[in-house]
Amino acid sequence: MSNKQFDVIVIGAGPGGYIGAIRAAQLGMNVACIDEWKTADGKPAPGGTCTNVGCIPSKALLQSSEHYEHAGKHFGEHGISLSNLKMDVAKMIGRKDAVVKQNNDGILYLFKKNKVTFFHGRGSFVKAVDGGYEIAVAGDKPETLTAKQVIVATGSNARPLPGVAFDEETILSNDGALRIGAVPKKLGVIGSGVIGLEMGSVWRRVGADVTVLEGLPTFLGAVDEQIAKEAKKALDKQGLKIELGVKVGEVKTGKKGVSVAYTNAKGEAQTLEVDKLIVSIGRVPNTNGLNPEAVGLKLDERGAIVVDDDCKTNLPGVWAVGDVVRGPMLAHKAEEEGVAVAERIAGQHGHVDFNLVPWVIYTSPEIAWVGKTEQQLKAEGVKYKAGTFPFMANGRARALGDTTGMVKFLADAATDEILGVHIVGPMASELIAEACVAMAFRASSEDIARICHAHPSLSESVKEAALAVDKRTLNF
Repeated sequence: MSNKQFDVIVIGAGPGGYIGAIRAAQLGMNVACIDEWKTADGKPAPGGTCTNVGCIPSKALLQSSEHYEHAGKHFGEHGISLSNLKMDVAKMIGRKDAVVKQNNDGILYLFKKNKVTFFHGRGSFVKAVDGGYEIAVAGDKPETLTAKQVIVATGSNARPLPGVAFDEETILSNDGALRIGAVPKKLGVIGSGVIGLEMGSVWRRVGADVTVLEGLPTFLGAVDEQIAKEAKKALDKQGLKIELGVKVGEVKTGKKGVSVAYTNAKGEAQTLEVDKLIVSIGRVPNTNGLNPEAVGLKLDERGAIVVDDDCKTNLPGVWAVGDVVRGPMLAHKAEEEGVAVAERIAGQHGHVDFNLVPWVIYTSPEIAWVGKTEQQLKAEGVKYKAGTFPFMANGRARALGDTTGMVKFLADAATDEILGVHIVGPMASELIAEACVAMAFRASSEDIARICHAHPSLSESVKEAALAVDKRTLNF
């Protein structure tokens, strides 16, 4: 077994890892990237949680299930008649798997294009060596690699309920939730965060009776309160049952499925009987098998790798990005950190502004936001102005037949600088990008209000919400 030398070794090929590896290679470094994800037949599957059991497959299923719901409930409005509508779950899952493979293969192609050397297996620290670190690759072809710079991008794992392990058959993480083979009659979801709401939406649309149990007394507490209320109203109307303020007790599995004992917000004892249970109560940093103690890499009480503002660890030449460090567990945050670290290694000044990281929940209606919420501004004592515009007053939304929700602007009362933008409604995930750009350039709401937007388009609702800050909307 030879010891192969590199300038940079990246452990993990999720969004932070593969993007960081590619950027480092673009900057002229000799780069290795190690990743252990594999397909059912044992082939490499780079892309991490996001590509394999997260962002990409969930969006594929959301798209399929939304088509099904539109066909069953809304095509008639367009003069389209259907009979004998049915969902082939196996085909839906097969399409999802094909989309995932396209992304896996795309990353492998990008490695080849950018001359990143890929190693399939689990990467772990062995020891510090003169001027760098020795990294072992455990897999079908064990390797030993050495580099002066190491970027750890090992991601996160689903957090299980205490004492209730994932079996991915009846007690499901995001992984199992994406592989359900037939529509369950009754589906339980613990946790009304991004994963819980998205997976609950997928299976509700195709016929499951879905109940979501949430421990917090408020719905989507991190979201602007006005937007969260609008979103819950829409999800309630669709038939997604969401119970807030519950306390989950004993969870039992048996031949008939899963039994969840809980107390509701009134303190009353309840039991939820379901065929399958999705547990989405957050994620934990993944350092399994990394062997950080071999080199003295510091972890915090959560198991996350401790880093400074520049993603530097306590060890010279060792960096960490993405879900395995502090900050939001978002794929695009990981990507930005990966790029920034590669540029810092090259002597440049990579930068990530955490205040401008957008958040998206891909339910229908979609929910997206960037910057401060109204409740945050109140708590901080910041004087602000607010403006909202409903999609029901937008011509393109009417033509789409999707007028639920609104766009909301929050701007500084004195300077008019945009402090936050919040959207619930059609294509919110795409519309939020304009707000990110505007806020990056410290634009005012007046700037957006004065910019010409195409007609008819959903983006006009962004312009109108900016106009609403000054109480001069034109179409509402």
